Amino acid sequence: MRIKPTLYLASLLWLAPIAAYAQDAAAQLRHFIENVSAASGEFHQKSADRAPQEGRFAFQRPGKFRWETTHPHEQLIVSDGTTVRQYDPDLAQVTERPANTSLGSSPAAILFGSGRLEDAFTLAALPDDDGLQWLRATPRQADAGFQYLDIGLRKQQPVRLLLRDAFDKTTYIELGGMTLNPSLDDSQFTLQVPADADIVQLR
Repeated sequence: MRIKPTLYLASLLWLAPIAAYAQDAAAQLRHFIENVSAASGEFHQKSADRAPQEGRFAFQRPGKFRWETTHPHEQLIVSDGTTVRQYDPDLAQVTERPANTSLGSSPAAILFGSGRLEDAFTLAALPDDDGLQWLRATPRQADAGFQYLDIGLRKQQPVRLLLRDAFDKTTYIELGGMTLNPSLDDSQFTLQVPADADIVQLR
């Protein structure tokens, strides 16, 4: 059975001036989480072992999101807040997971979830780079599936993500064209399973 992965960077410095960066970046991220209940936009994603990907995303707190890859291959991941479904047209397969176990300490929980970040992640400062303020989120759970997520912020919005997975591979994600607090229809967060698709349920 073949299942493609779901949504899935600067050493930690201990100098005193970095603390200011931590407060600024963390405050921006908290402001985003507390004040942006929904958003939509575009993403560009690349890693060393696969072709660059691009597509669209949308989310509505708590736990509803849509991550739609449109190039070079179509793939769709949606969560209605209860179940996360991943549809791969090439495999004619839909993978289903409970949202409460899929989000948890995942990168999606940072941007799309709700609640206190510190409950699931350890936040640490990184130096400013490329005009962005950075912080590193390290999951408290050992089995989160990734080592850490670096988040670059500008004007209280996340614009760049660098994810280091459990296999020491880094994925780079650029977020752009973001519309904050739009009115989103619930249909964006549901999936009508195609009749010819196999359903794989994971727990």
